[in-house]
Amino acid sequence: MKIRMILFLLVIVCLLGGCAAPAAVPPDETYEKLIVVGFSQVGAESDWRNANTRSMQQALSAENGFRLIIDDAQQKKERQITAIRNFIHQGVDYIVLAPTTEDGWDTVLAEAKAAGIPVIIIDRMIDSSLATGDTGDQHFTSWIGSDFQRQGDAAVQWLEKQFGEQPLRIIHLQGNYGSSAQVGRTTSLEKGLDRNPHWTLVARDSGDFTQAKGQELVEAYLASGLDFNVIFAENDNMAYGAIDALKNAGITPGEDVIIVSFDANRRALEMVMNGEINFDVECNPLHGPRVQAVIEQLERGETPPRFTFVDETSFDADSLTQQIIDSRGY
Repeated sequence: MKIRMILFLLVIVCLLGGCAAPAAVPPDETYEKLIVVGFSQVGAESDWRNANTRSMQQALSAENGFRLIIDDAQQKKERQITAIRNFIHQGVDYIVLAPTTEDGWDTVLAEAKAAGIPVIIIDRMIDSSLATGDTGDQHFTSWIGSDFQRQGDAAVQWLEKQFGEQPLRIIHLQGNYGSSAQVGRTTSLEKGLDRNPHWTLVARDSGDFTQAKGQELVEAYLASGLDFNVIFAENDNMAYGAIDALKNAGITPGEDVIIVSFDANRRALEMVMNGEINFDVECNPLHGPRVQAVIEQLERGETPPRFTFVDETSFDADSLTQQIIDSRGY
């Protein structure tokens, strides 16, 4: 009864004296001030790619002053071009592109430049007159990534050092055709084959950087009776698939067949430690803080480096420690 009486009295007071309208809720100024970044990601085909996406999400967070819009291209260049045009239409502040392949970007990058939106390329390079500025008109602001041919050279040199003049029969599991990682690592192996006549390339195909396709290819090679003693896999996930195929066939990876891989994810380094992968070349996916630094430089009116190559290393059982594995960020 007391509660009802109080409510009744409040109504009477409002009717007699008038009640002020509720104060308008001010707009969320913090949200409006966030730097909006559109990120066209290749996909989620590998552990490396997923770590790369997480790194971008962590660095370009609301807490750090950003609103990140991610579009998953599912390995399709046309989806990336559409995503970039959507970002332009939305009026984002910056565009980040992890390109599926090296070519075919001139038109859409010119559109971003015309809209006044800086473009930052990560991971893979683009093959374009606009990239080098040969036309006098540079259509992206900065590139951050790896020297993929240098990575391939490290793997080939390790094989040369370890096996000397021993005959090697090599299966080559390539990544997505036309991507910088595939082009650079393949170029290195080609040069190694040219200068080592005792090496034989017995099979080569694209495993699309996926574990499932890597396993499928090696299972097919085994079923055909192919003779090989080295698998040169252009990323860790294809190496995982190859190793599963070998184990299922009763073949010991790392002993019966030498495994060379790229990325050096934590799981792969554990396999280096236990001898299943013989050599793994690092490809660091943690580009988020690097992209954040470039954007912050641009926001201050500074000019960031046009090209940033990430420092990377490589591992075999002799150089790897548990401390390195435990400290791995991906």
